[in-house]
Amino acid sequence: MIYELRIYTILPGRIDAIRERFSAHTLDIFARLGMQVCDFWEDLEAEPKLYYTMKYESMEERTRQWEIFSQDKEWNEVKQRSELDGKIVERIEQIFMKRAEYFNL
Repeated sequence: MIYELRIYTILPGRIDAIRERFSAHTLDIFARLGMQVCDFWEDLEAEPKLYYTMKYESMEERTRQWEIFSQDKEWNEVKQRSELDGKIVERIEQIFMKRAEYFNL
């Protein structure tokens, strides 16, 4: 099992737009496509950042899921509509992780 931490740095004044896009569309599209989000956070210090983790069986599965997502008609329509007033995301960082063998929940 691998986990991906995704960190989105949001452009100034666009945090509400990314909140709307995720809450009204993106999370549902992920679910429809079988993409598993483990958790989701916003920066406590009021920085315009979002953080979320996703879980995959393998890196190959991760690559396949994101390719399908990037070509999804609904996603592309949502992205285009949500960016009519300008881009939302300045930068996306990705960190790939595995659970430490010595940690038990």
